Amino acid sequence: MSSTRLEHNIDATRYEIYLDDTLAGYADYAERVEGDRKIRDIQHTLTFPEFRGRGVAAQVVEFALNDSRAQGFSIIPTCWYVEKYIAANPEYADLVG
Repeated sequence: MSSTRLEHNIDATRYEIYLDDTLAGYADYAERVEGDRKIRDIQHTLTFPEFRGRGVAAQVVEFALNDSRAQGFSIIPTCWYVEKYIAANPEYADLVG
């Protein structure tokens, strides 16, 4: 049974997922502040080929959305996968803006 670890790599501006201590994928973002709004633009989600088909992208995107919400960020889903994930999980729709 493999272990899964999710991390927010602030220095690299991305959320990472590790399976058995090997980087399996990530979601990178850019941040900005507009007035009193904090905005996180999730620009790209990547799952390395050898880890595809295991739900890696969904796990890292869910982690990124939950962490962004906890930190008070609105989301811009530039990445098509993040946009699709939010559409399929409407509990995150309030983050988009």
